[in-house]
Amino acid sequence: MLSRTLTVAFDADDPTRLARFWANLLGREVVEDARGALVPGTDTQVALRFVPAGPDEGGPHRRLHLHVTSDVSGDQQQVVAAALRLGAGHLDVGQRPDEGHVVLADPEGNAFCVIEPENNFLAGCGPLGEVACDGTRQVGLFWSAVLDWPLVWDQDEETAVQSPHGGTKAAWGGPPVAAKEVRNPQRFELAPPDGDQRAEVDRLVSLGATRLGAAADGAVVLADPDGNEFIVLGG
Repeated sequence: MLSRTLTVAFDADDPTRLARFWANLLGREVVEDARGALVPGTDTQVALRFVPAGPDEGGPHRRLHLHVTSDVSGDQQQVVAAALRLGAGHLDVGQRPDEGHVVLADPEGNAFCVIEPENNFLAGCGPLGEVACDGTRQVGLFWSAVLDWPLVWDQDEETAVQSPHGGTKAAWGGPPVAAKEVRNPQRFELAPPDGDQRAEVDRLVSLGATRLGAAADGAVVLADPDGNEFIVLGG
């Protein structure tokens, strides 16, 4: 089985502006299409997509955030300064002064962390080191099977997976997980590797996904075992 690639989609008031922020911070490009603005990934770096938010979407209830490393420069404050120049701001989420990471918010309030270079867990993962998610161990095992990415952490109900090629990790922090009350403003997005959407949806349902419906653009909306929406694109 081929390992799948992963895209993280964000609802955005201004998709192009937000995509440019992340592209500049991560050293990538922006590709605009009918669905919004894409910051393409690679075999080792997760892609980011920014889509127009509806009038009742978005808001503060967020179940994932990104971890940006300082691997390349070796200078965490240099990465922080670059993010601030691009439009980020500092964010207080109750972090302690002795914690090594710096918490910021992008121009639309999405929290992200700039990780210190001595962090061994994200060493060598590249500029986008981790997609850090709220979620149970069951969901980590589910996404390992979905993506065909091996578990690289499975301890104390916390899990993480990573492409066989290395790079960005996706991690779940274990219980307790806050009750889900609204549609997630961020979600995973999958493209069937062979273009067969129906077969891919059937495979995902067999692994434990729940089918929720179809989007206007032909994507199929599913939920993982924790109830988080994700989408499968058409061929």
